[in-house]
Amino acid sequence: MATYESVRLETDDGVATLTLHRPERLNSFTVAMHGEVCAALDEADADPAVRCLVLTGAGRGFCAGQDLADRAVAPGSEALDLGASIDNYYKPLLLRLRGLRMPTICAVNGVAAGAGANIPFACDLVFAARSASFIQSFAKLGLVPDCGGTWWLPRLVGPARAAGLTLLGDKLGAEQAEAWGLIWRCVDDAELMPAVLAVARQLAAGPTRGYVRTREALEANLQRSFEDALDLERDFQRELGRSDDYREGVTAFMEKRTPRFRGS
Repeated sequence: MATYESVRLETDDGVATLTLHRPERLNSFTVAMHGEVCAALDEADADPAVRCLVLTGAGRGFCAGQDLADRAVAPGSEALDLGASIDNYYKPLLLRLRGLRMPTICAVNGVAAGAGANIPFACDLVFAARSASFIQSFAKLGLVPDCGGTWWLPRLVGPARAAGLTLLGDKLGAEQAEAWGLIWRCVDDAELMPAVLAVARQLAAGPTRGYVRTREALEANLQRSFEDALDLERDFQRELGRSDDYREGVTAFMEKRTPRFRGS
């Protein structure tokens, strides 16, 4: 396993836990950190023993977004191109996270602001500690929400709430985020990682290939007609019906035992 400066990667019982680890800066992103996160995702994805990934942060915050002290985003230069920062760093990170061959869970352990408020939604499930909060702070810097914020928020909470969150930049607590459907579950702070790891182990023991196809179908069918959605479900069902996991699932059901899925 590689050694990293600004992230930590640990694996246990089929679960890889990737921790953003710049607690003194609320785990805000620098160019170097982007490289390490992507390298750690590659490492986890290449390990056949890893069947679920958990993303979380160290210290009192999940992620404060972009580190504004990073020279790559320092204002005052006509040559500054924040679009290049998205193209070169945030977009590859999010697509890599979204494209993993396994289910993913984000454990939001504290403040999640700016890019850090939207990165969690690239995961399949989002848990948050009761003390956690989500802040769309872009408007306070004269910017538009990024990291998929303008795509995710209207779909998760509706256009009116998405507009309020992004234009006003108010703090949204974890309990309200759960009530609005922004996240899957809000839990007591002390229960965050135990709850997340219990679900992660459940997913790691499941039919991961089917989970990934479910993710892809849910996302794709947001923009398809009902008939096209039925066709995509047909195509995925045709593929998965020929998988070892399906045969094992049916056999285990008939034999009244716990299935032993392998993701194949």
